[in-house]
Amino acid sequence: MIDLRSDTVTRPSAAMLQAMVSAPLGDDVMGDDPTVIQLQVAVAERAGKAAGLFFPSGTQSNLAALMAHCDRGDEYLVGQLAHTYKYEGGGAAVLGSIQPQPIEHAEDGSLPLEKLAAAVKPLGDAHFARTRLLALENTFHGKLIPAAYIQAATDWARGQGLGTHLDGARVFNAAVASGKPLADMCRPFDSVSICFSKGLGAPVGSVLVGSQELIARAHRWRKMLGGGLRQSGVLAAACLYALAHNVDRLADDHENARALAEGLRAIPGVKVLSQDTNMLFVEFEPSRCEALTAALAKDDIQMRAVYGGPTRLVTHLDVSADDVRRVVQAVARHLA
Repeated sequence: MIDLRSDTVTRPSAAMLQAMVSAPLGDDVMGDDPTVIQLQVAVAERAGKAAGLFFPSGTQSNLAALMAHCDRGDEYLVGQLAHTYKYEGGGAAVLGSIQPQPIEHAEDGSLPLEKLAAAVKPLGDAHFARTRLLALENTFHGKLIPAAYIQAATDWARGQGLGTHLDGARVFNAAVASGKPLADMCRPFDSVSICFSKGLGAPVGSVLVGSQELIARAHRWRKMLGGGLRQSGVLAAACLYALAHNVDRLADDHENARALAEGLRAIPGVKVLSQDTNMLFVEFEPSRCEALTAALAKDDIQMRAVYGGPTRLVTHLDVSADDVRRVVQAVARHLA
């Protein structure tokens, strides 16, 4: 099966499973699981932060970070299409009593500084939620957000007295694509949520990094949100394996996505809208979408050809260069 729906669909390798089976364990709620501790320290050091905290999911990691930055009735500035706003169940508002202030994205995925400035609420006016935080995302829909913009946006936020958070679900993709160390990608932010269950291939897990004080606050929220797991070293071991073995190879995913875009671009009836890092967005003839999805499924190729909108295709460690060629040939055959 070739599954292009997301980079979350990867399966643990035999070596990763062996690392999970052999991991030394403790009780993480009591703070003594050695594998979890090792992961938290390793990720914090690599990100250039003082501390880290293991979470079962990126959604919970982001939510705990927002709650650590903001109090009830506070507000955070966030992209209209950002994951923390659009795809995390409204958790900031529902569970954190934090008001999101969505901002329309620029073409490159950034949030224009003039739009951010216009959205900040007046201090001391009881009519408004208190603006407390700027949340960005990198990569965003596969796009590498320009480093100059990130520096300018976080500098602006600090000048406004705002905290800064990065949804870094795919920040390792950003680091590999830019040729910079992870610490460079994380340095401008007060907190960063880093996911291991996407391109890095672990079945579960994210790590939130930041200052000791912020991570202590997030630790309390993690417990309240149900993220206090016991022998979670069995999961952290998969993340440690991914950290050691699956980072540099992200470049292969980026190259495979480029090759897939190049191959599809040559097929009549397919329009490649964009390709960045391990994601590409394409449009198929609307009348062919349903039939194409079904036909490819019979060829053991999983994707969702979206009627009337862009289809996202994502490469990952379970998609090889040969798989890419097979997909291109199958799409060409079914659309012929």
